Amino acid sequence: MSKHYGFTLVEILIVIAIIGILTSIGLVTFNSSQIKSRDAKRKAHLQQISSALELYYNDKGQYPADDALGNIIGCGAGAIAVCTWGTSAFSNTTTGTIYIIKLPADPNSYNYYYRRTATSSYQLYAHLENSQDKSILSIPPNLNCGAGANSCNYGVSSGNTTP
Repeated sequence: MSKHYGFTLVEILIVIAIIGILTSIGLVTFNSSQIKSRDAKRKAHLQQISSALELYYNDKGQYPADDALGNIIGCGAGAIAVCTWGTSAFSNTTTGTIYIIKLPADPNSYNYYYRRTATSSYQLYAHLENSQDKSILSIPPNLNCGAGANSCNYGVSSGNTTP
């Protein structure tokens, strides 16, 4: 009697199918983790920017103006230039005051949106990718965070207003 070693074609196909299913589950989980990681980074960025805005307020007695496109006007000489997300320091180069070394930018292809509602209040917005996040605004503002109109769905604000 001779012994045959190896696997049958059916056994190999079953193993390939199981590996395919496990890979699919892993990819979905990995993608979800990446989305949640980017959203956590966005939330941390908005908190950092909020802290910098409070430093500016303590220095100037008001929050910086906005340019109606979601940018902060508070950089450069005399802190009167538009700040560039992700590249410029939020600082007054005339006095040497640095509020934040580098104004953060969105970790993906979206934008942050700054709006000063009065000299003593502001709102900061971002677009969260995870639509199941509990901190998504129930009534989002009609602002463009890089994904079209009404795409800003998360916000922070000064203590005397709400996002």
